[in-house]
Amino acid sequence: GQAVVPTSGGRYDVLLQPRRRVAMYWDEDPAEVRRCTWFYKGDKDNKYIPYSESFSEELEKAYMMAVTHDEWKKKLESPNREVIILHNPKMMVHYQPVAISDDWASTPTEQGRPRTVKRGVENIAAEIPSGEPEQIDHLVFVVHGIGPACDIRFRNIVQCVNDFRNLSLGMLQTHFKKAQEQQQIGRVEFLPVNWHSPLHSTGVDVDLERITLPSINRLRNFINDTIVDLFFYNSSTYCQTIVDTVASEMNRLHQLFLQRNPQFKGGVSIAGHSLGSLILFDLLTNQKAAPEKEEEEEEQGEEGSRTASSNRGIEEVTEMLKELELSEYCDVFEKERMDGQALFLCTEENLKELGIPLGPRMKMLHYISSRREMQVARYSSVEGESCSKPEPSPLCQVLVNYPQLNYNPSIFFAFGSPIGMFLTVRGVKRINPNYSLPTCKGFFNIFHPFDPVAYRIEPMIVPDLEFEPMLLPHHKGRKRMHLELKEGLTRMSADLKNNLLGSLRVAWQSFTRAPVPALEGTDAEPEPEAEAGVEKQPELKADKPPAALKEEPSLIKVGMLNGGNRIDYVLQKKPIETFNEYLFALQGHLCYWESEDTVLLVLKEIYQTQGITLDQPLAGSQ
Repeated sequence: GQAVVPTSGGRYDVLLQPRRRVAMYWDEDPAEVRRCTWFYKGDKDNKYIPYSESFSEELEKAYMMAVTHDEWKKKLESPNREVIILHNPKMMVHYQPVAISDDWASTPTEQGRPRTVKRGVENIAAEIPSGEPEQIDHLVFVVHGIGPACDIRFRNIVQCVNDFRNLSLGMLQTHFKKAQEQQQIGRVEFLPVNWHSPLHSTGVDVDLERITLPSINRLRNFINDTIVDLFFYNSSTYCQTIVDTVASEMNRLHQLFLQRNPQFKGGVSIAGHSLGSLILFDLLTNQKAAPEKEEEEEEQGEEGSRTASSNRGIEEVTEMLKELELSEYCDVFEKERMDGQALFLCTEENLKELGIPLGPRMKMLHYISSRREMQVARYSSVEGESCSKPEPSPLCQVLVNYPQLNYNPSIFFAFGSPIGMFLTVRGVKRINPNYSLPTCKGFFNIFHPFDPVAYRIEPMIVPDLEFEPMLLPHHKGRKRMHLELKEGLTRMSADLKNNLLGSLRVAWQSFTRAPVPALEGTDAEPEPEAEAGVEKQPELKADKPPAALKEEPSLIKVGMLNGGNRIDYVLQKKPIETFNEYLFALQGHLCYWESEDTVLLVLKEIYQTQGITLDQPLAGSQ
């Protein structure tokens, strides 16, 4: 086989023979790889640029001939009609052709400022990156939101995840320096998961184009390519395509990663941006906990118990049909081995294929619909039982077959996520505090304060308590200067207000007490007055406990969705963003890829699972 060299942390392979660099985890056009021996540099160039390998060979032949025979001032013409003159070993120049030429002046002339030509790589100040640590401690799959573009510069998910990964390498060097020096850690690998391209390659774009109006076509095309993804996800047909694509792609990437990194022993986490976080949340709520154990139990169990289980499922369908007065169709469902769960997943088309007439069909569909609503109501109930094993999950609006992942994720990170809004729209009023994702114990909802798509999760778990989300610590420590200044001024104004009120109270008390001593039998009365004065002070400070609560927000109990820890984390505003929050709303939704604070929280939580902490704890972190 041909020689292959893995590069860029193993995400690309360089095929030496055809000189091609190929992406291993995502679709990307192969890039040319050039073996560099001859270079040129113009006045406006800040670095040496290599010639093509074929022309470099010609230059090398001419150079060796000149050296061997000591015959210099040789002229060579490049394929694009440029002239290179070898004056001597230390002076070789490259002339560009005349801008305007015709049949009478077809030969390039030596006009314009020449470029410097250089042989070999000696004394070339090239910044060759040192590369990434070989050891990979953790793998993170990142799922994008609506549309093909993921940030304000219209870059795709691959480019945005590259930025996120590069930031993580920088954060490891600055915040995990001790662990790096002791060789306790290597790096975290982030791999993008693309579902937009497979969805739009189903032919749906042609159908949309057929019905799209011709006016304002750029705006309409943008909507068809981005906003419509939201509606696709709420359609059972296309939702199935999306969840299948995301799950199969994550399973494929995981398998490929393990093949390419057989020494990898770390965990796997997942992250989703915008709609991508909702897709992952729905997938995670429909995972089966410890599938291996269930399989072992099934294998160890007797055949009779399995038969009894299937019989119970068929009996459930029989009871339902009796309730609907449709017992004559029992044989049909028994023949197809339909249990309660299978019936719950049936569509009108499925029932039609079974030969069920329209009347009974409508009865069954209505029953299925009402059962689904009852499950949602039961889940939303304050006194309801924990739904740790939804069957199917009442958190899901669209009834589809959710595929299973080949691994249990350690942590789920949601960036700018609309999960809270979608759950509310689906009729979920409250998330049971005892509920946790079946296969994933960690969940962090990270958002920018101006992100118009982001919603909180914690108020759905603790609806009776008002509290702020956790403020994400700044990666350089402390809070941003304008936030500290604002808090300082707020405290100062509160102190002034308290002092002023205290002075007014003393003045009022002295004013109201003035006539009292003139009355008889009032010697003991000032004491209750004084006591009343003392008692009034706490009344004034009755508004303070919530402020104290904000000082220690991590102590609030917000259920088991994140193992008892806080879930909502808000980024700190930049000073410029405080001028106009509407102006920075879109940027707020797309800022996560280049946010050091977000990257640092992800790294901190991942390495905490391995018992490795930051060099210095950041202010405000748990």
